[in-house]
Amino acid sequence: MTSSNLHLPFLASGQAQKHISVNESLLRLDALVQMSVVSAAVTAQPASPADGALYVLPAGKTGADWSGMADGALAYYRDGAWEEIAPREGWTAFVRDTDT
Repeated sequence: MTSSNLHLPFLASGQAQKHISVNESLLRLDALVQMSVVSAAVTAQPASPADGALYVLPAGKTGADWSGMADGALAYYRDGAWEEIAPREGWTAFVRDTDT
C-alpha cells in the first residue's frame, strides 16, 4: 500500500526489514520535494548520470532504460538504476538547463 500523492510505501504492522520501506520513501521524497530536474529537453539517456539526477522525459527519448518509459514521466537515477515516476497534477519542478 502506498500514499495517495507521492506513492510512498507504508510500513505494515509486523513487516520484516522495515528499513527498506522507510529508505524507499526517503529516496522518493529526496527526488520530489523541492523538485529540480536536470532537463526536460534532453532526449538521449545520459551514459554517466549523477546519483539523484532527475529528468522529464520528452517525446523522442532514446536509451536502454528511457525508451521504455512514458513521455512526460520523470526518470530518476539512483543506486545505479533508472526509476520511472509518473508525475501527478499540480507538481512543479525547476528545470536547471533552462532556468525555468
